[in-house]
Amino acid sequence: MCHESSGSALSETIGVGKGSVSLEDLQRADLIIVAGQNPGTNHPRMLSSLKRAKRAGTRIVTINPLPEAGSANFRDPQTPAGLLGRGTDLTDLFAQIRLGGDLALFSAVNRLLLEADARGEQVLDRAFVEGFTHGFDDYAKELLAEPDEEFWPRVERDTGLDRELIERITTMVTESESVVVCWAMGLTQHKHSVPTIREVVNFLLLRGNVGRPGAGVCPVRGHSNVQGDRTMGIWEKPPEEFLDALAGEFGFEPPREHGHDTVEAIQAMGRGEVDVFFAMGGNFVSASPDTLATEDAMRQVGLTVHVSTKLNRSHVVTGTRALILPTLARSDRDVHGGRERWVTVEDSMGKVHASHGVLDPLAQSMRSEVDIVRELARRTLGERSSVDWDSLADYDTVRDHVAAVVPGFEDFNTRVRRSSGFTLPHAPRDDRRFPTATGLANFTRNGDYAPQVPEGRLLLQTLRSHDQYNTTIYGLDDRYRGVTGGRRVVLVNPEDARELGLVEGSHVDLVSEWQDGRERRAPYFKVALYPTARGCAAAYYPETNVLVPLDSTADISNTPTSKSVVVRFEAGTVAPTQGI
Repeated sequence: MCHESSGSALSETIGVGKGSVSLEDLQRADLIIVAGQNPGTNHPRMLSSLKRAKRAGTRIVTINPLPEAGSANFRDPQTPAGLLGRGTDLTDLFAQIRLGGDLALFSAVNRLLLEADARGEQVLDRAFVEGFTHGFDDYAKELLAEPDEEFWPRVERDTGLDRELIERITTMVTESESVVVCWAMGLTQHKHSVPTIREVVNFLLLRGNVGRPGAGVCPVRGHSNVQGDRTMGIWEKPPEEFLDALAGEFGFEPPREHGHDTVEAIQAMGRGEVDVFFAMGGNFVSASPDTLATEDAMRQVGLTVHVSTKLNRSHVVTGTRALILPTLARSDRDVHGGRERWVTVEDSMGKVHASHGVLDPLAQSMRSEVDIVRELARRTLGERSSVDWDSLADYDTVRDHVAAVVPGFEDFNTRVRRSSGFTLPHAPRDDRRFPTATGLANFTRNGDYAPQVPEGRLLLQTLRSHDQYNTTIYGLDDRYRGVTGGRRVVLVNPEDARELGLVEGSHVDLVSEWQDGRERRAPYFKVALYPTARGCAAAYYPETNVLVPLDSTADISNTPTSKSVVVRFEAGTVAPTQGI
């Protein structure tokens, strides 16, 4: 749903589908490029790291269709100086890019670097390119083939940026020894997301910015344990070596056929092929695209089960039978048999640390997620199972099993008890070893795709409000953007609004248009004038998820295309009553 495009691109290009930098690398970098990411709303803890980097002399380029308050000036609420002072100006250069134009931008910067190298300027890391990469010559030949009189007009159209600004970014790059690129869903949720991120990797490879301090790739997750789930094997396509290790540790033969990703799972439910839907947390209906199709699919299931810390919309969209299993939150104290237990998380930097609950649970009878899973397994599998499920009530025992199955977790229980935890191995970062098909970091050719919008339409991105936590907690205010009292709001550039005859405060229906003639409608949104990039608009999810058809997904990764939706505006109908 979020970073599958990152994993697909990084696995192909550097051999590991995770970021290669640490928080310390951010502070060592000469230049940080933040693209398609809004740390102020989605990753607020990262702002503290960016503040420290700025004070260490790092320059920051922000690439975003919307100017975001947190990226411009940051006042750290955890310090007296942050509360009382003027804050830290984070962004040195702001590039207000058109939605979906990031591939064109990074291609343009890379072309400028190649042209400078051809003139004899030593801007490429030739030793790195020749010793650690594959495919450079073919990549460079293709990128330089298009004549300037065709290349630059296309780039300026696709990015909404002029050549002079792109050249300024390139100059900042060549003046910087070490560069980090950070990104989030602004890059991952387009049809061409995987090529875009591959081009970001090309950019870093050209100057050797992978596998050394202060440099690398940094896909930033929005939840503290999303990356940890994948590390633990939560994937519809687990690799054979993981399954082999699992079989050896527990004495059973795991299924080898691949399962469904999110979109495929919804499609399978819609076809009546799924007997049980079991959700560990989240708000599946509201998080998924094509809201009506997702709800209809859920109703085709025999049994729907939600293991949840709080109520949400998904709980009332049920199969034939439905269960809600309340569970402890990670912030709750987890006591079993008189002993307090604790779990571990992995952050976006590949660092694993302990997480201790500190709050009294709502009821002493509430179970942890681990206990719910192991008890269900014990009762349903019975004597057919070779696993001692009762022993897994001891989380140290769980961690010992993890250490035996998952690479990088050797001596798990000892290392995670250190105050700072430990960092998982990362071959490209640690020793410039690239476990790809070629055994090297791969340059890739990525074309020139960018979304095109017919006249009278805008390109819409779905985004999160400030007072929103993923898809489970919502506020009616967006304090950073000055929106109050409601969530059915569409942000439109004043010039675009004037040309389309839209009046601030009026209500419109958003109608998405797709190449095959299909349309989706999200009714009754209030127009708010906002300095978005020209030709682009923005509105909150999940209210706008209905606009994205289930089969509109990114090439290769199959991630929903929630950041590039062509919409037209029609007179507002009746406000909906359905909750979220």
